[in-house]
Amino acid sequence: MNRNILGTMMTASGAAFVSAAFVGVAAMAEGEAPDIAAITEAWLASPHADRMSEAFTHWDEEGEIPGTCAVCHSGEGITDYLSGPISTPGLIDHPVSLGTPVNCTACHSPGASELESVPFPSGVTIDTFGSSAVCAVCHQGRSSTNTVVAATDGLEDDTVSADLGFVNVHYAPSAATLMGGIAHGGFEYPGNIYKGRFDHVPNLNTCTSCHSPHSLEVEIETCTTCHQGIASFDEIRISPTDFDGDGNTAEGIANPIADFHRRLEEAIQKYATEVTGVSIAYNSATYPYFFVDTDGDGTASEAEAVFPNRYQDWTPRLLKAAYNYQLVVKEPAIFTHNPHYALQLLYDSLQNLSEKVEVDIAGLTRP
Repeated sequence: MNRNILGTMMTASGAAFVSAAFVGVAAMAEGEAPDIAAITEAWLASPHADRMSEAFTHWDEEGEIPGTCAVCHSGEGITDYLSGPISTPGLIDHPVSLGTPVNCTACHSPGASELESVPFPSGVTIDTFGSSAVCAVCHQGRSSTNTVVAATDGLEDDTVSADLGFVNVHYAPSAATLMGGIAHGGFEYPGNIYKGRFDHVPNLNTCTSCHSPHSLEVEIETCTTCHQGIASFDEIRISPTDFDGDGNTAEGIANPIADFHRRLEEAIQKYATEVTGVSIAYNSATYPYFFVDTDGDGTASEAEAVFPNRYQDWTPRLLKAAYNYQLVVKEPAIFTHNPHYALQLLYDSLQNLSEKVEVDIAGLTRP
């Protein structure tokens, strides 16, 4: 194996090379010798291996990755997490060194291979992920319904509170959205029923039965056996219901979700202007994502999307809707992982805002 590739795969302790051997032994035990070079090439082209990305360089100036982040942003961190008693979702009690992305060890250590139950931020522990349990450790988000409830508890729905700040679900929470109302990754409005796990057919019901475990890609041919005639994933349709009332029930389910989402942004902006008196705008690329819309044009420009201009006039009602809006942005494949859950969260956010400002939901249907 090329020394440069080997160096990339290695952790500080050399455990990645050991785990590559582990993969080989497992495959040969099943009578199929692995192509380590092909596996390595696929992994190197994946986001998991992109050592220079923000996901793995954010802490470079600090010289270490804190335990609050290390589990999902370091091969060393997740290996430590899975080797000990898992008490707090996604957290370890010590920092780790820089330089290890999501490498072989992260998914092929004994702790990862033996993992069966995964705790989620909502307090729920789920044991139905099977061989994909390790994927759910990081793809679960960092917040839940309970987080939002705790932040807003005891506050008046439409009164601005200095105690409130934006609650961010975090990024790529696909395991949480897959489990829907079981994991409670979105903000679920009291009294409503939410879709649980979104099940595919039995042989396509784990993360790695759809995604290549090394490149992370999904081949469209995986889907076209059932969803015939589609050219892209967002063309997939699983329900004849006209959710967005546009008369088109042949379009992909991603379209109604996008329509609900666009309407929610408009409703959030209307509510902010009319109720708090401070206009709001969203920027998906800049933390903390919601900013004061100083020029009132409905967008957060580069000049507006700066931390000192972050939106601070939150009411509980506004925060709950904004949380669900962000969830759909940061889970870009939610139309595949749990489309009905997405529509339910967006519809309920619109309906809740409509109790205070004019929001037209007459033509929409909640799953």
